[in-house]
Amino acid sequence: MVCHEFFITPGIFLALTFVVTVSAQIGRPPYGPPVPAAPSTVQPDLRVKLPRPNAPPPGIWDTSARDEEETNGPLRHLRGKAEIEGSDVKLTADEIDYNEDTHEVEARGNVVFHQYAKDEEIHADRVEYNTETETGKFYNVRGWSRTHVDARPGLLTSNSPLYFEGEWAERLEEKYILHNGFVTNCKLPNPWWTLKGPTFDIIPDDRAIAHRSIFWLKRMPLFYTPYFYKSLQKLPRKSGFLMPNIGNSSVRGKMVGLGYYWAINRSYDATYRVQDFTQRGLAHHVDFRGKPFAGADFDAIFYGVQDRGLLQADGTRIKQGGFSLYSTAKADLGDGFMARGTINYLSSLTFRQAFTESFNEAIFSENYSVGFITKNWSSFTFNTVFARLENFQSTQPHDSIVIRKLPEFEFASRDRQVWERALPIWVSFDSSVGLLRRAQPLFQTSQFSERADVAPHVMTAFDWKGFHLVPGFSIRETQYGETQQDLHVIGQNLIRSTREFTADLIAPSLERTFNRKTWLGDKLKHVIEPRVTYQYVNGVQDFNAVIRFDEMELVSNTNQLEISLTNRLYAKRGNEVSEVFSWQLWQQRYFDPSFGGAVVPGQRNIVLSSVELTPYAFLNGPRNYSPIVSVFRGSPKPGISFEWRTDFDPLLNRFVNSGFTTDLRKGNYFISAGHNSVSCLPLLPSDAGQCQSATPDTSRLLSPKANQIRGRVGFGDPNHRGWNTAFDAVYDYRQGIMQFATAQVTYNTDCCGFSVQYRRFNFGVRNENQFRVAFSVANIGSFGTLKKQERLF
Repeated sequence: MVCHEFFITPGIFLALTFVVTVSAQIGRPPYGPPVPAAPSTVQPDLRVKLPRPNAPPPGIWDTSARDEEETNGPLRHLRGKAEIEGSDVKLTADEIDYNEDTHEVEARGNVVFHQYAKDEEIHADRVEYNTETETGKFYNVRGWSRTHVDARPGLLTSNSPLYFEGEWAERLEEKYILHNGFVTNCKLPNPWWTLKGPTFDIIPDDRAIAHRSIFWLKRMPLFYTPYFYKSLQKLPRKSGFLMPNIGNSSVRGKMVGLGYYWAINRSYDATYRVQDFTQRGLAHHVDFRGKPFAGADFDAIFYGVQDRGLLQADGTRIKQGGFSLYSTAKADLGDGFMARGTINYLSSLTFRQAFTESFNEAIFSENYSVGFITKNWSSFTFNTVFARLENFQSTQPHDSIVIRKLPEFEFASRDRQVWERALPIWVSFDSSVGLLRRAQPLFQTSQFSERADVAPHVMTAFDWKGFHLVPGFSIRETQYGETQQDLHVIGQNLIRSTREFTADLIAPSLERTFNRKTWLGDKLKHVIEPRVTYQYVNGVQDFNAVIRFDEMELVSNTNQLEISLTNRLYAKRGNEVSEVFSWQLWQQRYFDPSFGGAVVPGQRNIVLSSVELTPYAFLNGPRNYSPIVSVFRGSPKPGISFEWRTDFDPLLNRFVNSGFTTDLRKGNYFISAGHNSVSCLPLLPSDAGQCQSATPDTSRLLSPKANQIRGRVGFGDPNHRGWNTAFDAVYDYRQGIMQFATAQVTYNTDCCGFSVQYRRFNFGVRNENQFRVAFSVANIGSFGTLKKQERLF
C-alpha cells in the first residue's frame, strides 16, 4: 500500500513574500573540538554494498594498527591507521584507545564509523563508543544513510543517500541524535536544499525527525516547522499533517489547502484534505483505504464543494456545488469465487464541469457503477452483477438516463468440443436472468422489470486447401416483463425468439517476401488476409416494443454479408520481426435494407449490426450498403506510431468521418497529436439547412458536425535533470475556441525540482485560467498546487 510520508505541523508555513533573514543556531558543542567552517566530504554511492570477508564472529572485536599497537592489561593503544572491527561494525582512525573490560573505545583523527547491517557511514574528528551497548558520541560529524526509493507517478526520484552534518551526535543503539546540523539528499559540497535545525532524531531505515527546523533553498529560507517527519522505510506509514498548498484561479480566487494523513492501523488509513476557494467556498477530499483480510482491499474517495456560487455581473450567484463518490474494491471469497466492484456516483454534471481538474473527465457525460461476484471452472462462468449506468443529457437538473441492474445472474460456457470425428462440433451457451430498471424524463419502467435470456450455440469447421469455413447456428429466447408503446411503458410480457446463422469464410493468406534491405529492415514480408462473414438473423417481430437496457435490445433481423481485406507488412531487423504497417478495409452488404422493419426512414436508427461496424451513426433509413471502414496503422520505427481511421459512405460519395492519432518520441523529445472530424448529416434532405445553422436542432440531424484537434509537444520526462517543458491543447474548429490548454515548465536538479503550470478551461459552464506551482524534493514529495495527476510529465 503506497502511503504518504511528508509531514509538518499546521500553521507554520512562511510565504516567501515576507521572508526574514534566518541563520542556523550554530554554537560550540558541550565538549569536543570546534567545527570547521566547511568540512571536505566525498559522497559515496550506497547502491553497492561493501563485501564482508573474514568478519569476526559476534562478540569478538579484532584490533590492528599500522605504526604501533601497545597492550597494557585490558587497555590497547593503537596508533597509525588504527582499526577495531566487530561482526557488523568497523571503526578506523589515526589513534584508538580500547578498554576490553569496560568496552569503551575512544578514536581520534579522521574517524570513520561503518555499520554494515544498515549500510551507515559516519565521519568524525573524535568518537567515544561502547562496543557492548552500541552507544557513543561523535564530534564534528558527517554521515550517510541509504534511503529507499519508492518510485511513484509524479515523484522525483534520486539514488543519492541521505546526508547529514552536525556539531556533534550521539548514538543510542539504533538511534542517532544530531545537534546543530542539517540533512539533505543533494550532491555536495553545494546542495540545492538543506533542512537545518538544532536537533535531529534519525533511525536509519526507519525515520528522521527534525525539531524547530528551517528548510533552505540555497541561501533562501522557504518555511519553518517546529516538527518535521520523514520516513526512511520502504513502505512508510505515519500519521501526520501533509504539506500545505496555495494557488490562484481567475474564477475560484486564492486557493489555500491543508491535509492530514491518518494511519489508523496496519490495515486501514485515511486522508482528509480541505481547500478554501476564497471566491467560492470550501472543498473537501476524503480518501479511505483498507485491507480487511488477506486477498481483499478497497479504496473509497469522496470529493465535495460547498459552493457559495459563481458571481454574476448583476450581483447574483449561480451555485455549482455538489459531490462525487468513487470507490473500488476486490476480494477473494474462496472456493474460486472472486468479488470486484466500482462505485462512481456524481451529484450533477454541472459540478463535474465546474470543479474537476481533468479535461477528459469534465467532458465525459457518463457514470458507471458495477459490482459482480464471479466463478470460473472448466469452460463455465457464473456471474452475479449489480450495475448502475447514468448518462447525463445536459447540465439541467435530473436530465439524465439511468439504467439499473439489481441484480442480474449470468451463466455461460465458452466453446466446448463435444465431437471429434469427421465433423468436429463445438457447443456454447449464454444465459441470464435479472431485475432491471430504466428511468429518464417522461419515461420510466417499474422498479424491477424482469428479463430472462438463454442462447445455446453450436459450431463446426471445414478445411480445404487452406480455406476455412466456420458455420454456426444459435437460438435465442428472451422474455421481458414490460414493453413500450409510443414512449409509454406497458405491463405486458413479451417473448422474443430469434434464430441466427453465421458462416465465416477465411481464405488462404497471400504472402510475398522481399529479400532487400530497406530503411524499414533487413527483409520485408507482405501478407494479404481476405475474409467473408455471412449473418442471418430472424424472429425479431417487435424491435421498437422492447425497452432498451443494453446491447441485447439492439438485436434486429438482418441478412447481411461482411467483406474484409487486411494488408500487413512485416519487417525483420536482425532476429526480431515486427509489424510495421497494416491496412484493414471492411464493408457490409444488406440484403434486408430495413432490417426487418427495425430501420425507420427519417430518424436516427441504431441496430447491433451498425454498432459492431463503426461507432458513428449512419442509418437514417433503409440502405443496401454500409460505409466502407478503413483503419491504417503504422509503427515503422521505434518511437513512431500512428493510426488513421476513416468511414467512406458510397451513397454520399465522400468521407463522412475521420480520426487520426500519432505519437513520436526521439530521446527526450515527444509529440502526440490527434484529429477527429465528423460530418454533419441531416435526417432528411429538407433538414440540410441545419448543418449551416449556428444553433442547429440536433433532433433533425443524424450526426452533428464535430471538428477537434488535440496535441501535445514537449521535452523531458519526470526524472530528467535540467529543463523539461510541454504544451497540451484541445482546439474546437467548429466553435473556434481553445477548450483546454496547459503549459508546464520544470527544472530538475539532482535532488529537487521546480514546476510552473498554466491551465486554461473554456467549455460548458466553465471559463477559467489557473496558475499552479510545485516544489519537489527527490524521494520525499512535493508541495504546491500542481498535483501528480495534473502534471504533463
